[in-house]
Amino acid sequence: MSKVVTTYHQRIAQEKRALILTAATALFLELGYDRTSLARIAERSGVSRATLFKQFPSKAALFDAMVTEAWSTADEEDPPPAGNIVDGLTTIGRRYAELLSRSQMTDLFRIVIAELPRFPELADAQFSHGKMPYFESVRGYLLAEHEAGTVRVEDVDLAATQFLGMISNYVFWPALLVPGWEVSAERVAQVVDEAVRTIAARYAATGPGSSTVD
Repeated sequence: MSKVVTTYHQRIAQEKRALILTAATALFLELGYDRTSLARIAERSGVSRATLFKQFPSKAALFDAMVTEAWSTADEEDPPPAGNIVDGLTTIGRRYAELLSRSQMTDLFRIVIAELPRFPELADAQFSHGKMPYFESVRGYLLAEHEAGTVRVEDVDLAATQFLGMISNYVFWPALLVPGWEVSAERVAQVVDEAVRTIAARYAATGPGSSTVD
């Protein structure tokens, strides 16, 4: 099979995958996770059942894909280099704000919250396949900065939580709970900048706040 034909089939498969994920998200929100069948998702997305089952043999596999898609970034394999905490955290903070601003992220959390009493495994999937891998990447960056001598932190888990929390508490959680909540690009930039300045000041390599990693 030629490279052109292979590329074409890959593109078609990606397009169908996107249609399936969009349809699944809409149906989970409309009907709930339990009442949504794979057959109904295939019908809504306009793909055959065989195509859907080939990519997603179960609803659990489909939901895992939704989580991965929501948390994916184009440059996730290219973390900022250690050496400049302000530049590095600014890159991470802007990336995080962009992730939280995606409609599929809000939809994902709404599905998990609505279905949590009956399907706690959805929350487990969201945490283990989405939130934690992203958190670990931020934690790893802060640890690299510590090892480079740029910052001194006593608890990298806490520092990562503090940084991400300062952004999500303004950018994401109100949007999840308050209809029509919007934050301008200028305000998002300000929120990220303030979070960066706070972490950089708190964990400066010199000064009364400096200490060692546990």
